[in-house]
Amino acid sequence: TVQMAQKRGVEIIGDIELFCRERRKIAPDSDFVAITGTNGKSTTTALVAHLFRRFGFETETGGNIGTPVLALAAPAKDRVHVVECSSFQIDLAPSLDPSVGVLLNITPDHLDRHGTMENYAAIKARLVERAGLAVIGMDDEESRAIARQRIKSGGRTTCVSVAQFAIDQCEDAIILEGTALVRRCAGTTHLAGDLAGISSLRGRHNAQNAAAAVAALGPLGSDPGRIAQGLRTFPGLPHRLEEVGRLGKVLFVNDSKATNADAAEKALLAFERVFWIAGGRAKAGGIEPLRPLFDRIVKAYLIGEAAGLFAQTIGDSFPFELCGTLEAAVPAAARDAQASGLESPVVLLSPASASFDQFADFEKRGDWFRAVVNALLAGKKPL
Repeated sequence: TVQMAQKRGVEIIGDIELFCRERRKIAPDSDFVAITGTNGKSTTTALVAHLFRRFGFETETGGNIGTPVLALAAPAKDRVHVVECSSFQIDLAPSLDPSVGVLLNITPDHLDRHGTMENYAAIKARLVERAGLAVIGMDDEESRAIARQRIKSGGRTTCVSVAQFAIDQCEDAIILEGTALVRRCAGTTHLAGDLAGISSLRGRHNAQNAAAAVAALGPLGSDPGRIAQGLRTFPGLPHRLEEVGRLGKVLFVNDSKATNADAAEKALLAFERVFWIAGGRAKAGGIEPLRPLFDRIVKAYLIGEAAGLFAQTIGDSFPFELCGTLEAAVPAAARDAQASGLESPVVLLSPASASFDQFADFEKRGDWFRAVVNALLAGKKPL
């Protein structure tokens, strides 16, 4: 069908493209922040919108997160649209021209559709090519190449790095030093924000999200007091390192959004000693990429179709139980975490798998985890 349309010169476009055309027609100077990346785009989208609201702007948020972009209020001079864009949506938006384009990172994903990493990266690059300001992460090679091309073209660019990687080529950059977001611009350095003690932005991956969000504010990013208040009050998103509750010293964390090993890696890096609930419908590669982080895992509680496969990968690296369901895994993990004597044990649902074997989507899986934990905290029997 696509090939037939192309042969006949029929456009194949999506909702983002329609939004861009309407914006150019009725409010071309309105603020439009478009955000993409293999990981972190939903958190960054929510945080950018939250920060703009703290500065008093009317803000519309949607796209690949929440409300479809064409169901949002129309572009207007005093209205900011913060729109998450998937690679599929960018692919169908040939004239995408945000006032601010944010590219967080590029790692292998959706190659069944895009074919190669080169094609996938080229699609992601289109989000920043025509942006008034491009905010680009520098911590993977594909994104660095896109940043170099953007800088070479003379377009306004702010580089973001939590590894302080390749920022020497950037006139304007926000980097992570300890817990501080530090802006280096035109030879000057100043504090752009501090993430110390902000649980909703825990982990280096969230530091990248926060740095990109601050950069996306443009000139507003020079108000560190307002930014600090905005970062501290950010509630985070459900199912993304969401703190569900505590039982004594044991912290329960819902990271159901981690549907692959790359996403689960971010969660494991955020905590020192983890009682890990994992499994579901395994993605290609399973949890083998997580092997360097096995020393953070005290014990695993395996659920779903992937339990047997994950058990084979784990071997004798650390103890595990084949629990099958969340109703069995949560109390088992809580029991062991309480008995561990550790100062800050964490029961972490970060499945590194799709949810479709047992749940309709990762949200339903996370909701069920939350319900089981809340029942446990209330002293009730497992659901």
